Amino acid sequence: MFVDRVLSGMRPTGSLHLGHYHGVLKNWLALQHQYECLFFAADWHALTTHYDTPDVIEQHVWDMVIDWLAAGVDPTRATLFIQSRVPEHAELHLLLSMITPLSWLERIPTYKDQQEKLRDRDLATYGFLGYPLLQSADVLIYRANRIPVGEDQVPHIEFTREIARRFNHIFGREQDFVQKAEAAVKQLGVKKGKLYTELRTRYQERGDTQALASANALLDEQQNLSVGDRERLYGYLEGEGKVILTEPKALLTAASKMPGLDGQKMSKSYDNTIALRDSIESVTKKIRTMPTDPARVRRSDPGEPEKCPVWQFHQVYSTDKTKDWVRQGCTTAGIGCLECKQPVLDAILEEQKPMRERAQIYVEDPALTRNIIAEGCEKARKMASDTLRDVKAAMKLSYS
Repeated sequence: MFVDRVLSGMRPTGSLHLGHYHGVLKNWLALQHQYECLFFAADWHALTTHYDTPDVIEQHVWDMVIDWLAAGVDPTRATLFIQSRVPEHAELHLLLSMITPLSWLERIPTYKDQQEKLRDRDLATYGFLGYPLLQSADVLIYRANRIPVGEDQVPHIEFTREIARRFNHIFGREQDFVQKAEAAVKQLGVKKGKLYTELRTRYQERGDTQALASANALLDEQQNLSVGDRERLYGYLEGEGKVILTEPKALLTAASKMPGLDGQKMSKSYDNTIALRDSIESVTKKIRTMPTDPARVRRSDPGEPEKCPVWQFHQVYSTDKTKDWVRQGCTTAGIGCLECKQPVLDAILEEQKPMRERAQIYVEDPALTRNIIAEGCEKARKMASDTLRDVKAAMKLSYS
């Protein structure tokens, strides 16, 4: 049966912070109840910029996975795994590299952006140039069709779609394809088969993209088609080739509104973070020592909330009633900065409490985390192997 499948990964950089939680993990928690989800630790991707310090990656992976579990990611609802434990990613990456034009990699916007931002690192490597293709392999190996990304990552999804389209065009022709596709049309039933044929004709003869979208939607709804017949009908819409690799769609996510302690974006590179599992003492100290409106030198000086980093935290954590109290108290010097910070501190500690409790189970018994990942890797590898088998058969590499 055809299902919507979500795939998302994170590079292991160690313990996660509240920016990760509000920007990525809260979205994962919602998605795991809506779709079949696969979440993975992208350790090979970490090597593209940290190949000279690989010794830290393993511990970073386990810390990150515990943070996922602490945040509420449910291994009974989502498949959690480590990228390098599923070598099919690398094999598909290699096979796709044979058909990927060099110019396609060089035009990825983040390629030059990252080179500018990470000038202290030697990024003149094939691994760095080719990492968007490895990202594509990560997605295509699972035939994932929903990829949660921010707007800045949409070009990567478009690149992946182009790779899938190019592969299907080159290798998606099978013997007796038209006859097999026409037989699959009959399985739709008389009414839906006629509609499919009409939509296909409108698209192929008139270039009607709305007809193509409607035909794809029609196929999405069918439950009685085999995977092979479904792929044939998708391919038959646009030509005479079988769809082997699924073109994914971007599932746009809102940008994180979680600021850092200094008002900038929360980032380890700025040393302005609060970790998901920071101790109560650490969080308390960080919040109470946060910079505030520089105009409030004395308790009696009025301030402007918009000039204070603490106000940004209130936007994330406080109710309208609390924010009105803050604005009134700050602008009239009716409250001090420590009083203003207290509701934020209380809200963060309340948010973190269940995370600490969930994490403690895995900290005390590391085997639990290892077992979850082992099971996830096994499940992921089964899915990846199925795709790779079809890819190699299409490329005449199965030698059966």
